[in-house]
Amino acid sequence: MAKLSPLMAVPLVVFAAFAGLALVGLKRENPDALPSALAGRQAPPVQITPLGDKPGFTDADLRSGEVVLLNYWASWCAPCRVEHPNLTGLAAEGLTIYGVNYKDKPGNALGFLAELGDPYTAIGSDESGRMALDWGVYGVPETYVIDGQGNIVLRFAGPITERVLKSTIRPAIEKARGQ
Repeated sequence: MAKLSPLMAVPLVVFAAFAGLALVGLKRENPDALPSALAGRQAPPVQITPLGDKPGFTDADLRSGEVVLLNYWASWCAPCRVEHPNLTGLAAEGLTIYGVNYKDKPGNALGFLAELGDPYTAIGSDESGRMALDWGVYGVPETYVIDGQGNIVLRFAGPITERVLKSTIRPAIEKARGQ
């Protein structure tokens, strides 16, 4: 009788490991959502530079006692144009939105806001992308719902469409408000 090598089991073990990882991924609440290690934790430090003569914001503004959104955006980002009317609508409702202009030229960013309107209560620039790295940003647009104590309730990667606003952002805002 021929002796079987233990190495013959390696492909089976590797396949079982990949199958297990796939099963875990499929069991997530939303398998399409990008995971965030920051949900439920304090917001990382704010490290922005001024954008034109627009008012800036600080860490303290994220812990002011009110629910806020922090939105990463850029003038070169087409999905940022798609979500802009929804951000403008939220701002018109009285929600505080802080903007972080990501790896953009100041003139282009200010032109974007002049053309489409400025929904941001305060804004700053992250030209190097250093702050975005600390926040775990994959790309723009990305939006964070932050409760009054500076805890991240939700990270949403992608444009805020009407559907996303209704199904994801508004429920997270209500959760952050404790309702």
